[in-house]
Formats: sequence, structure tokens, C-alpha cells
Amino acid sequence: MPIYVYRCLDTNEVLEVLHPISRTIHTWGELCEVAQCDLGGADANAPVKRLITAPGGVVVPKSDSDYKSMGFTKLVRRGKGLYENVTANEGEQRFIEA
Repeated sequence: MPIYVYRCLDTNEVLEVLHPISRTIHTWGELCEVAQCDLGGADANAPVKRLITAPGGVVVPKSDSDYKSMGFTKLVRRGKGLYENVTANEGEQRFIEA
């Protein structure tokens, strides 16, 4: 199930919950019921808004050393049928012919 983040429009409290895509949550009371937590200082009928969030856990390598530290091999084409392993360790073959 996806993780959703909601904000109470009355108190600006934020809460993360897991629920099916098919479920629609409109009030803080519904949200607290799904999250299995108490209402806190908010009214149960207070409206909520689902926030847009980026997926977590996605790491995009930005440099050759990032690829290397993540255990990947990065090959860069240097000519027709010739590739350079820019993540090669010392003693490993740096150029590869296809």
C-alpha cells in the first residue's frame, strides 16, 4: 500500500498513513481512524488535504564514484565497439572491446 501524507486545514498538523488507493479521506477524524491515533488538538470534522510527496528511497548516482560505491559498473562508449569502464578498480581491465 502507498504512503500518503495529509495536512489538517484547521491546525496544519501533518500525518502519514498507509491506505489503499481506492480509499478517499476527507476529515481529520477519518484520517486518525486509519492511522489508529488520537485526534490531538484538531476537530474530528476538520477537512484534510492530501499533500504531494516525492517517493522515498530512490537514489540516483551523480558521479562515477557514486556508481562504483553502489556496486555498479559504468561503461562509456569511446569508439566503435570500444568502451571504457570508468568505475574500474586498480588492476581491473579499463577498456573493453565489444
